[in-house]
Amino acid sequence: MESQKLVIKVGTNTLTDEQGKIDRAYLSDLIHQIALLKARGHKVIIVTSGAIAAGLEMLGMDERPTDIPTLQATAAAGQVALIEAYANELAVHHLVAAQVLLTRHDTGDRHTYLHARDTLERLLSLGAVPVINENDTVAIEEIAFGDNDTLAALVATVVDASRVILLTDVDGLYTANPRKDPNAQRIVKLSRITKDIIEMASEAGSKFGSGGMITKLRAARVLLASGISMVLCDGRAENAVIGAAEGTIEGTYFEPDQEGGLNQRKRWIALGGATQGSLIVDNGAVRALQKGGSSLLSAGIVDVTGDFGPQSPVAIVDENGMVVARGISAYSSAEVARVLGAHSDEAEALVPQRGGAPVVHCDHMAVL
Repeated sequence: MESQKLVIKVGTNTLTDEQGKIDRAYLSDLIHQIALLKARGHKVIIVTSGAIAAGLEMLGMDERPTDIPTLQATAAAGQVALIEAYANELAVHHLVAAQVLLTRHDTGDRHTYLHARDTLERLLSLGAVPVINENDTVAIEEIAFGDNDTLAALVATVVDASRVILLTDVDGLYTANPRKDPNAQRIVKLSRITKDIIEMASEAGSKFGSGGMITKLRAARVLLASGISMVLCDGRAENAVIGAAEGTIEGTYFEPDQEGGLNQRKRWIALGGATQGSLIVDNGAVRALQKGGSSLLSAGIVDVTGDFGPQSPVAIVDENGMVVARGISAYSSAEVARVLGAHSDEAEALVPQRGGAPVVHCDHMAVL
């Protein structure tokens, strides 16, 4: 099998036992599989949840706290135990763990984003296994990823991974919630995430985890646009990691229908920083953007939300609420509000300082 660069994301529900504690036996088996992949020439990055769960155990707490200071304190205590557990298991196989903690503050800035890429690439070249988690100790809503599915997708786009493996407590994406509908059918393969698929997916909550199926589909959209495959599978199935890497495990496979996809800069636009507002566009603008190569003109914008300045990251959303692209707006939100629906010559008269330029140029846009 050809050597791959793999990003393996382990969810809290998969990593913990029924009491919400880190399952050491499971972690040992997981690292054993990763060691086998490493021995076969693959490069592996782990994106792990579980710091708060580990902190609950460390601090003797029975329930996940709800206030931010206690959550962050719990994560601070738990992260120590979590990385120690990974480091000890990797050491059994003579592998070195390298802890990396990230927030959108780190990746939203282009320069620090590139530094993160260089560091991860160097760690892989040195044979280390990066173990990445969101920096929950300092993350707040404005700079948080909010879930490690998004973080795993970001890491994969940064290092140009071959595949992302999401180890979860379900064995794939279903046509309905399999826990409630006995007629639900697992979807084996997808190459495009439509609004219907997102609406079909149901959120899966837990007192220990923070993600759900919707976050996984949002991650898959960016990965597919970037030409990176993703596997969603039961993380506790026998040899789940090896099976997902080799394409033999039962799960849902998200496979891009074309190679290449978004370049590195557009990948950063798609995932690097939190958006500061939204541009709601009409159907004509959606078709033009999805056809490829088109910039977003003021004529196609019907509304704007948020309060942002020029050169800010924004979501481009259709009238049904589906994000169709992300980009860097050349206009402030106030300027966009002035030129809604206006043709270029009219927009130039209304906001002369922009010279009739597109609101979002195609070079500064990632279409999903």
